[in-house]
Amino acid sequence: MESLSKLSHDPLHHTTTLPSTLLSKQLHSIFLELLSFSTVILIGSIEAFFILHQWKAIFHFLFLCSFTLFFILKLFLSKPPPVYLVDFSCFKPPSFCRIPFSSFLENASLFQFHDAESLSFMAKILTTSGQSEETCVPPALHYIPPKTHLRESIKEVHMVLFPVMEDLLSKTNLSPRDIDILIVNCSGFCHCPSLSSIIINKYSMRSDIKSYTLSGMGCSASALAIDMAQSLLKIHRHSYALVLSTEILSSGWYSGNDRTKLLLNCLFRTGSAAILLSNRREAKKYSKYKLFRTLRTQRAFDDKAYFSAFREEDSEGNLGVTLKRDLLQVAGETLRSNITVLGSSILPLSEKLRHGVSILWKKFIDKSSEIYVPNFKTVIQHFCLPTSGRPVIREIAKGLKLGDRDMEAALMTLHRFGNQSSSSLWYELAYLEAKERVNKGDKVWQLGMGSGPKCNSVVWECIRPIIGESKRGPWADCICRYPIMAVD
Repeated sequence: MESLSKLSHDPLHHTTTLPSTLLSKQLHSIFLELLSFSTVILIGSIEAFFILHQWKAIFHFLFLCSFTLFFILKLFLSKPPPVYLVDFSCFKPPSFCRIPFSSFLENASLFQFHDAESLSFMAKILTTSGQSEETCVPPALHYIPPKTHLRESIKEVHMVLFPVMEDLLSKTNLSPRDIDILIVNCSGFCHCPSLSSIIINKYSMRSDIKSYTLSGMGCSASALAIDMAQSLLKIHRHSYALVLSTEILSSGWYSGNDRTKLLLNCLFRTGSAAILLSNRREAKKYSKYKLFRTLRTQRAFDDKAYFSAFREEDSEGNLGVTLKRDLLQVAGETLRSNITVLGSSILPLSEKLRHGVSILWKKFIDKSSEIYVPNFKTVIQHFCLPTSGRPVIREIAKGLKLGDRDMEAALMTLHRFGNQSSSSLWYELAYLEAKERVNKGDKVWQLGMGSGPKCNSVVWECIRPIIGESKRGPWADCICRYPIMAVD
């Protein structure tokens, strides 16, 4: 019963059980298997005939070549088409949503929720977070007290998702009815009807669109959604997949005094991104990137890790997300397992050997020696790291042996826009493009880490020159001021 329950809640399972899709997939698989079996029988019979009649060796050679050619063609036909990132758009919050530190603290003091110690704690977090005075929160959090009811959350959904989707469709010259797959991710706000249904209703999208809404996935949700879209595009060929990533803050304000829950009030800020993927053959001509590798790892099986970031009520019944003291340690363990698997699949042989030898050396010869950390910069040119805070960014960069320039996109995104949860990765990529640093052939690593805990990696390969992005997008009016090196 448990296995049936799990299957019934698996979004990929729902997709593959659609009658027409399932039938076409089964017919395709059966056809290939029958073709393989028939070919083996046919060639085996002909070879036996040649041997019995003592035909010349040239005939054996020709049929052996035919046999090899068939399996090469089968491999080519069964291989899923590549997935391309056609384009993406990031939401630029309106100026009236800006929340300077002084306004944030003044409003918080007038809410009458927080005591003096909590206000002092939030002031300290703000000044050391790495954020600037230009970050934004939704209109609902500018009211005194904040409007955290459902209506305001829906207004925020409209504010952050509609413009960014329309901008992306305009840039790619597509209609909403051209979209075959829709994935919307938002961790803290789960509405009924779903967020994907809101989008479909707003834009009168097709009745056969495959739509999904992901919740509770934390800051890794966008990278996870890309991996999910890739899986769906393996099944649904010649398709467009649209991913919308955001976090709705209107309903997420914590109004208590538990310090472990106050952090998110100070760190999370408004943002959203729309990403268009395609597996169409012609998409290679106009897309920016090709999906090179995705990887998902998690540690929800471990209780300590599972409870390191947990949404719960405090002793007074106020709902918030608790961040435990051992969160950084758990994050490090989760990240380590992800990069170990990722490195084994993308790093050059020389780096793998150095890493393997260092492990054996430490285990059998010198236990005090350090294990060699592979140099990911041998294959990756650009890095989009989690914007969970300046200390976290620097710690991850230190662990991966990255320099200041490698973590610049993450630090500058945190400074200008704050932590926008899952959509931050796309503001970082927009920063790199606005700086015109991404060249054809370069690889970009987007690393998402979220509650669960889970770690998701997405590696893109740039397939065309990217120019002119400094004049549009979220960085258009400020890219000339960055990087700001005095963020410490």
